[in-house]
Amino acid sequence: MTEASSEDRRPASRRIADELRSSIESGELAPGAQLPSERQVAATYGTARNTAREAIRLLADSGLVIAEQGRGAFVRRSAPLIRLGNDRYSPKYRDSGLSPFLLECAKQGKTGRFEVLSIGRAEPSDDVAARLEVPANSESVLRRENVFYADADPVHRVTTYIPWCIADGTGLVEPEVGHPYGIHGILEERGHTMTRLREEVSARMPTADEVELLHLSPGVPVLDVLHTSIDQDGRPYELTRFVMRTDMTGLLYDAPIE
Repeated sequence: MTEASSEDRRPASRRIADELRSSIESGELAPGAQLPSERQVAATYGTARNTAREAIRLLADSGLVIAEQGRGAFVRRSAPLIRLGNDRYSPKYRDSGLSPFLLECAKQGKTGRFEVLSIGRAEPSDDVAARLEVPANSESVLRRENVFYADADPVHRVTTYIPWCIADGTGLVEPEVGHPYGIHGILEERGHTMTRLREEVSARMPTADEVELLHLSPGVPVLDVLHTSIDQDGRPYELTRFVMRTDMTGLLYDAPIE
């Protein structure tokens, strides 16, 4: 226990949380280790149990620990990241017979799969319409929404938009697209080969819906990746929003400077 200085104006819960954080960051409390109970923390620091409870909640909200009902709080383990890179659409991977996500899962010794949430013709939002150069005031796109899993863990919420004039009458409107190279195989057959991609990446806290779909613990942010596929004629033809849980996924970019 560290004595609080007379000039330390931090609330007791914050001071306790900061000391436990230091123990986690130094490795004294290793990944997977159980934190002292609320009763033990209160006794160690000479505080009430509700103060100890608040300190542990602060650590949980920051993503450092996971509180399990009836068991206690544990230091979060670092999971192997599912890393998606800028070369994930390269034809060199086609002989694997796996999509970019499934291939990366296999590299991590995990089994990838997806569940379809919805498929249908839709009216795009203004930002989607602008990026795909389609009308925003009509049902001008096909919208496919999936959740991608690595083993039993949901890791990505994936929403894809394709101009309806391209998707209509193809396997893109079906849950199983029926092409060995997935949706991009169908898009190539429709005359659109990806020669460039544009990705806009931001980080944010998840919505309540995303917390539920991705089984997110408190304090875990998401990466919001807006991917646009651009064809051989310089035209955008597919837009996908990836919402990625940051405790299991990452991005890797390795590209020449032009």
